[in-house]
Parts: sequence; structure tokens; C-alpha cells
Amino acid sequence: MARTPTVPDRPPCRLYLITPPSIPDLDAFAATLDQALAAGDVAALQIRLKPADDAAIRAAVEVLAPIARQHDVAVLLNDRPDLAKATGCDGVHIGQEDGSLAEARRILGPDAMIGVTCHDDRDLAWDAAEGGADYVAFGAFYPTDTKETVHRPPLELLTVWQETVEVPCVAIGGITIDNAAEVARAGADFIAVSAGVWRHPKGAAFAVAAFNLLVNP
Repeated sequence: MARTPTVPDRPPCRLYLITPPSIPDLDAFAATLDQALAAGDVAALQIRLKPADDAAIRAAVEVLAPIARQHDVAVLLNDRPDLAKATGCDGVHIGQEDGSLAEARRILGPDAMIGVTCHDDRDLAWDAAEGGADYVAFGAFYPTDTKETVHRPPLELLTVWQETVEVPCVAIGGITIDNAAEVARAGADFIAVSAGVWRHPKGAAFAVAAFNLLVNP
């Protein structure tokens, strides 16, 4: 893919939800998810359960995917293109250690949505964009205890990407209601949030509504 300039009227920033790494009560979380997705615009839900066996992941997709689709939210699975295909997900998100983009595309086909973690490395992101990724993810921009992180890119990375490449970028890592607006202003096409929604003291639905007001004032 050529490194072509972006169009000036790029779509508004949108919310990208990631499940908690563990869901002890799937039915209770399903109800919370339904309320959250009804509270505001959400582009995608990434089902990310670590550690979890295949049976637990399949069960989560079976329960959560129909709820997401009722709200026109794409369903992505973390790490596993094989399970994403087997469970009928809309796509997969892969990290740098989770196999190649080419292999994920081979498994899932041309219409699936595939995102790639690129940490703070613009060269990795160029490669992913040129290899046919549907989006690239940069982060963690802020401290987070959702997962262990070692990379801390500057917000300017989002600005440069926004100004030079058409492939969308997702900002991830420690994003909360307190910092979401500056991430959106920097150039994120999507803001990925987990704890900032699911652990919000006023509840997930309140958080989704608040994020939407902040990223698209």
C-alpha cells in the first residue's frame, strides 16, 4: 500500500472497547455490555481473555457477539485468527508475537478486519499498513494495569500518522475520561478502552456516554 496522504475530512474519533482480561460471570457482564453499547457510539468490541482456554473464549464469543451486533458493533478476537474464524468473529487483533498479518489474512479472508499492535514503532506500522492491515494500534500512551507494557509513545505519533497515512490508527493504554480528549485531538481514529469503562465508578454506560462527549465535542 502506498503511503498516501489522508483526506482532510477524516471521520470522527470513535470508541473501541476491549473486554476485561477475565470475566468471572459471563451473564452479568453481558448485561453490562448491553447497557454500555446502548449508551453511545462504539465501533468495535475486542474480546480479549487472558489467560483462557479455547472453550472459555468460544463461550464468551457465543454470548457477547450477538449483543455487540445488535448495536452494530464489530466483534474482534484477540490473538487467534483460527478461533476468530471458527466462532464467526468479524476479525482479529494480532500482536507482534501472535503470528503474521499475512497468515491471519489467509485464514480469515479478504473481508475480515485485522488490526496489528505496533507499540511506538512507526516502521512496524508502515509495514502493517502496506501489508493490508485494516488498522494499526499504538500504545500504551499512559500507565495501565490491564496488561504489562514497556512502550510509551508520544501523542505526536498519532498526529504524524493522521497526517500521512490513510490506514486508521487506534490509541491504546491507560486511556480514561481524564485524558481521552487529548488523545482524540492528537489524531487517534479510535480510542481503545478497557478498565476506563468497565471499572468506572459510575458504571460502564456512564463511561461510554462520557467518552463519546469527550472525543467528539
